Amino acid sequence: MIRIAIIGTGNIAHEHMRAYQKLSELVTITALVDIIPGKAAAFAEEFGLDAESFEHHEEILGREDIDLADVCTPPYVHASISIDFLKAGKNVVCEKPMAASLEECDAMIRARDESGKLLAIIAQNRFKRAIRDLKAMLDEKVAGPVRHAAVNSFWWRGHCYYDLWWRGTWEKEGGGCTLNHAVHHIDMLLWMMGSPKSVTSVLANTAHDNAEVEDLSVSILEYPGALATLTASVVHHGEEQGLVFQCEKAKISAPFDTYASLSMPNGFPEENPALEAEIRAFRDSLPELPYEGHTGELYDVITVIEEGRAPAISAEDGRRTIELITAIYKSGALQEKVQLPLQKDDPFYTVEGIMQRVPHFYEKTVSKTELSGEITVGSDYR
Repeated sequence: MIRIAIIGTGNIAHEHMRAYQKLSELVTITALVDIIPGKAAAFAEEFGLDAESFEHHEEILGREDIDLADVCTPPYVHASISIDFLKAGKNVVCEKPMAASLEECDAMIRARDESGKLLAIIAQNRFKRAIRDLKAMLDEKVAGPVRHAAVNSFWWRGHCYYDLWWRGTWEKEGGGCTLNHAVHHIDMLLWMMGSPKSVTSVLANTAHDNAEVEDLSVSILEYPGALATLTASVVHHGEEQGLVFQCEKAKISAPFDTYASLSMPNGFPEENPALEAEIRAFRDSLPELPYEGHTGELYDVITVIEEGRAPAISAEDGRRTIELITAIYKSGALQEKVQLPLQKDDPFYTVEGIMQRVPHFYEKTVSKTELSGEITVGSDYR
């Protein structure tokens, strides 16, 4: 039985808790922390938990009834809280984004190595069937090498979304939709294609004049022999998220679709239904997943602790995602092409360096403790 402390009991912690309920034979929640008075206790009551509530994570660092600290706080304290628990000898799973800078990512990795404990980063979409299938198809090259990838991180958020106290500032949110929404799709792209050699980006705030940060970014990523286009947005109605790979022999995508072309003698295309059938048959042959989404990843984390192996999504994976996001911000801020990897002497390596150089589109005008209503956590890519 893995004993868990949840740090931060806001929206995303509810998703984690629903996952833990499905894994109730494997876990127990022993402590809850939230800096807003009464919020952790209300969370415990909502889910019927027999767990103590606290306002400061430092109060529970020395407890012996915690095997895993689950960090679900706003991004600006992901690094400091994770490091504190690692130094206290606790395993850590940290929500996306891993941190607000590469410097913080590296500090987290050092704390992990020095403690010998687990540090896993949430990227739950890898545990969705459609995304796993797409990765398998690319690995097997059933459609041939990739020529172009279109990554659509399309979300929609109303003006009041940025009224929540920690959203909409570079200091506390760490960035806008590129960091806090497209982080999912950037992780998936890097998982499937690896890191690009360069990026060129444009940042904008088109609809949220109560936020410093971007609500739209468009990037071109250069790979050897291929290009990728990435749109990060919270202004797209319908939230039609997806990844489309145009390969040598066929298109494959999530949500799943395929189309294969053959060349006629004049170079114009005709459909290749035989290859399409092969691709569909390969996809249909892949096994089901025992759990999907957050449940799938948290199940992996729990079994990692029990078995002593590496997590499916490591701190290095989380850092790689932050590196590309940082490069996007650097390119958009300086209006220039940025080469990867970024170096430690890069001005954008630190939070301070980023904040000094990124655009402040507007000033935050409202700061509310809570916003009512349900949340959306992205497509299932079915």
